[in-house]
Amino acid sequence: MEEIKISRIIRSKRKTIALVLTHDATLVIRAPFKTPVDYLENLVNEKRGWIRAKLQEIQSRPKPKAKEFVNGESFFCLGKSYMLKIVDSIGVDIELKDNLLLSLEKVPYARDVVIKWYKSVAEKKIKERCEWYSSLTGYKPLSIKITGAQKRWGSSGSRGTVNFSWRLIMVPLEIIDYVIVHELVHLEQRDHSRLFWDKVKSIMPDFKRRQKWLKDNERTLSI
Repeated sequence: MEEIKISRIIRSKRKTIALVLTHDATLVIRAPFKTPVDYLENLVNEKRGWIRAKLQEIQSRPKPKAKEFVNGESFFCLGKSYMLKIVDSIGVDIELKDNLLLSLEKVPYARDVVIKWYKSVAEKKIKERCEWYSSLTGYKPLSIKITGAQKRWGSSGSRGTVNFSWRLIMVPLEIIDYVIVHELVHLEQRDHSRLFWDKVKSIMPDFKRRQKWLKDNERTLSI
């Protein structure tokens, strides 16, 4: 039988062990600091039936079609779908109105142009929301960075930096807010302990609904 490999081990002050399968079928283990690697490997072996079933479920889901950057193609911004429309001249490379307008002369570079546009929108909107929640909660990051991360929506550094993938700008604002709150709380609570989730809930009582939306839809949010 093919061996199941651990892709990543995240250690923290947590008291329990969690096996997490990401949307791209990566096995991540969250464990207490002193948990031996051989113990984790044995646990994975014991749970291999469950892991294989979950992997099969993930791999059987339809994969999002790669964008072709043609007229009529759909692109998401803040949870709303916009149709791509290629036009002769708009004075800029790309512009969002009722549709997402792309200058004809930029079609050969469409992917780069669209990603640059997403990043610029994310830079403004995500930072704006993060600063608002920072004022609301009292969690003060030293810096807010927009990154090109593909496997994580957000992360929180031990030195007080919070990071967010530009891809997050595709989701509804309330989902962006959940990721922001999640990372801000991590500035104080580094693990996913009960205390961590209690603090998230005190700020955002319906966080589980937003968390589920992200889990259910993340595979479709790509270009």
